Amino acid sequence: MKKLLLILIFLIVSNTAYANGKILKSGFITKSASVKEGINIDDPKNKIVIIYNHGQNSNDKAHKSECIWVNQIRNQASLVDKEINGKKIMVYNFCTNDFAGDMSLKKHWWKSKTPYVGKHKLDKRVEKNLELVEKFISIGVPRKQIIISGHSCGGLLTLMLLSAYPEKVGGGISYMQACFGKLSSSYKVKKVGPEKALKKFARKYPGPAELRVRQINNIKQSDNVPVLAFTHPKDKYEGLLSEWLEEVPGVKRIVISEDFKINGKSCVVKGDDWEENVSARKNPGHEMNQGLCFQYYNPEILNFIASRLK
Repeated sequence: MKKLLLILIFLIVSNTAYANGKILKSGFITKSASVKEGINIDDPKNKIVIIYNHGQNSNDKAHKSECIWVNQIRNQASLVDKEINGKKIMVYNFCTNDFAGDMSLKKHWWKSKTPYVGKHKLDKRVEKNLELVEKFISIGVPRKQIIISGHSCGGLLTLMLLSAYPEKVGGGISYMQACFGKLSSSYKVKKVGPEKALKKFARKYPGPAELRVRQINNIKQSDNVPVLAFTHPKDKYEGLLSEWLEEVPGVKRIVISEDFKINGKSCVVKGDDWEENVSARKNPGHEMNQGLCFQYYNPEILNFIASRLK
């Protein structure tokens, strides 16, 4: 009886996960926000490929059963088949969550007081993106027609890649870059200011704080980082700590409203069988780019891509 009950619970949980649209594979996103595995492209010289990178539930660990949800790629799907100078956009969902950084196996590395040693998970994800870029180039996609994009840790990955290898792709689009927890809310940045908040973070977690500073400094030291970056002041992660993007040569930053509306309209996040207002979610500021009204920025995104094709 107990075994039967466990099976029923498993089926209910599995069906719920399926119904909410979990996607566990790499491949091209269709207009309906499903994913077709493989990298085959017809007429590659006349395609623009956007490589989309998901976020992470932890800073450095592997998560073999996690990748992305339908609601997170609906707005990416809205870009599919848009034309720029006769070239059609394709969006590739790149699932790279199944490996870990070099220090992730060390017990409590997050509480380490020493600098991170070796390759962090984001460094490895950058390498995986570069490998994928070369595969697309090998089948005929021009380098300048490949765009790296990503949300959260994937957004930080985008900035890291474009700062280190700006010649490898056409450009990047970063959504709510962040990978070190809810710094903006946990350390009360609005109340005490960025400097005091980050000092407190560094005292509590010196190892991760050093890594974050190192990653940001590497990005800032680049001569040109051709990235369109979206941030939101009420993002609990790095919302009020995003001013450093203004110091990065080549980055164009767009601050998404002061509330949870875009162009005066409330944002709705839609799954495959549900929808809800962005403001009802646990971290609405961090998920503003998942609201359907974020498509208001599609012309801005298309104009940015067009500027990178010249």
